[in-house]
Amino acid sequence: MSRGITSALNTVFTSDTVRPFMAVNLAFSGGNVTVWTGLGNITFASTTFIGTGEILGVSPVTENGSVQANGLVVSFNGLDSSLVSTALTENYQGRSATIYIGSLTDSYTVVSDPYVFFKGRMDKMSVSDDGENAVIKVTCESRLIDLNRNRVRRFTQVDQQTEFAGDLGLNFVESLQEKSIDWGTS
Repeated sequence: MSRGITSALNTVFTSDTVRPFMAVNLAFSGGNVTVWTGLGNITFASTTFIGTGEILGVSPVTENGSVQANGLVVSFNGLDSSLVSTALTENYQGRSATIYIGSLTDSYTVVSDPYVFFKGRMDKMSVSDDGENAVIKVTCESRLIDLNRNRVRRFTQVDQQTEFAGDLGLNFVESLQEKSIDWGTS
């Protein structure tokens, strides 16, 4: 058993009959989109996921031995064209995206605690529409990508106030910029 998979899920994954599924939780500003790759509704992690069948697709995730931020693409294929305008107006960038992988029992109930396969943030959305059906693709990035972003900070009173309001620690930095200081006596 590795990576925090529960013993029940590990037992199912190593058995002869497996009924795997993927579930997606995308946190849009208008509410979360919670869907899974089967039919009907399932509930786990205090969330009800709506079955989409073959409408939902998740790209393969790559993993290697180096510290590298890898992302994935969640796609919704064959959607009604009326959903495109909703997708385009939603605030999504930087919001949470969680992908689960799990399995169903013989009676089609969720095996305890599906594994969090990917957890990151939504980055870009692309929409292609042929007039009848639309394909929406949401690119998600790993939170590790934040290590590559520049942190622009200045040693000024204004910058200090954004982090620590009322702190006077950098009050005199500006006056020291062109100040001539004589060390010792001559």
